[in-house]
Amino acid sequence: MNSDLEAATVQKDWAPARSGQGEKAAKKLHVKSFGCQMNVYDATRMADVLAPEGFSETGAIEDADLVILNTCHIREKASEKVFSELGRLRRLKEERRAEGKDLRIAVAGCVAQAEGGEIFRKQRAVDIVVGPQSYHRLPELVRLAADGPAIDTDFPVDDKFNHLTPPTADKIRTRGLSAFLTVQEGCDKFCSFCVVPYTRGAEASREVQKIVAEAEALTRAGVREITLLGQNVNAFHGKGEDDEIWSLARLVERLSEIAGLARLRYTTSHPNDMADDLIRAHGEAAKLMPFLHLPVQSGSDRILAAMNRKHRAEDFLRLAKKIRAARPDIALSSDFIVGFPGETDEDFEATLALIRAVDFASTFYFKYSPRPGTPGAELADQVEEAVKTERLARLGELVEAQRAAFNRAMVGRTVDVLFEKPGRRPGQIGGKTPYLQAVHADGPDSLIGTVAAVEIVECGSNSLFGRLAKEAR
Repeated sequence: MNSDLEAATVQKDWAPARSGQGEKAAKKLHVKSFGCQMNVYDATRMADVLAPEGFSETGAIEDADLVILNTCHIREKASEKVFSELGRLRRLKEERRAEGKDLRIAVAGCVAQAEGGEIFRKQRAVDIVVGPQSYHRLPELVRLAADGPAIDTDFPVDDKFNHLTPPTADKIRTRGLSAFLTVQEGCDKFCSFCVVPYTRGAEASREVQKIVAEAEALTRAGVREITLLGQNVNAFHGKGEDDEIWSLARLVERLSEIAGLARLRYTTSHPNDMADDLIRAHGEAAKLMPFLHLPVQSGSDRILAAMNRKHRAEDFLRLAKKIRAARPDIALSSDFIVGFPGETDEDFEATLALIRAVDFASTFYFKYSPRPGTPGAELADQVEEAVKTERLARLGELVEAQRAAFNRAMVGRTVDVLFEKPGRRPGQIGGKTPYLQAVHADGPDSLIGTVAAVEIVECGSNSLFGRLAKEAR
């Protein structure tokens, strides 16, 4: 996915019921997600699968009887955060034990898949390790953990989505007007820097009928915007309602028919899978937002080849031009890695040149982090950390300037805003533009859940300020 920034924490509480025993007092659960949007989605489904067992919720980790860390392994820093958090949880577990109480700790997600039982050796306080394809077994693992460490990092033959409990309408409403929906998992690209093929497995797409059913349930409960998720989402190839294999473009077309659904997005994509029908969809599907995250990683053909990206800088530039021809108002976002093994000053300058040529609306950028088991970790000519740091700062200065310029250019424009919540002060409401920019405007709470035209009058450092257009007042 597109970022190793810590994602929004999803917190749920539950009380596991055991067969043959009386009803238990409610116990509390806290799920903390690191990494990508798919981990946020997975965290909500972990809570959902345990809801029938009688779970309730808490937002305070100190009150939890069970803590699940839903982890990311895409970069070293993300993995380090997990073990740092486990150290704090170990101390909390010791404090709870001294009080005669129990705390169970679970590690889920990609770190769990990559390190498996080694996690128990590194941190003995952990009770459960479960991979991203096996979390539907959490109720059973919680019960098994009463007798000792429990682990499941298999890639099951049976699709986990066949076993996940759907959330109630009330639960969906508590999660907001925007929702993630996983449609594809895994990756077959094997970029030399990436662990995803090893932790998430081969590319697999869900059936269209099941995706539509989940999207309809979300929309009936009040969701107005859905982001379709996949490690390589534009490689979607799910069985359609006519038993044919559907592309992502055809799926978008079908989801656009859902009444009440206002907006569609998808992330994250690979340039090589931007098929012509998907590019056309950006120009034809009114509900598909004009914002596309399309990671390129480098502007140097030599480094792209070493990364096993299977595209050149020229291919990406040509693709960006083609996408903008189909949807002139589209904004592009991307990912960049600096300091990949062997990257020279000339290679880095080629990356800066590509960024200037494309002019991105926003960008995620990272220093290369060797991941054990990936081909990149074995390459010679690892770049010195000081050089990575200097290059990251230079690249950051450029892309942040582009982001700021894009936001400033919104001033004076009238754009549709999906209002999602009350604002920071009385009489104010907040929402987001088609380009994912936060917007604050004076208006009634009755507009929350609607899309209204807003004239942007001011640009702040991280958000926009506007006033309702006359037709929206």
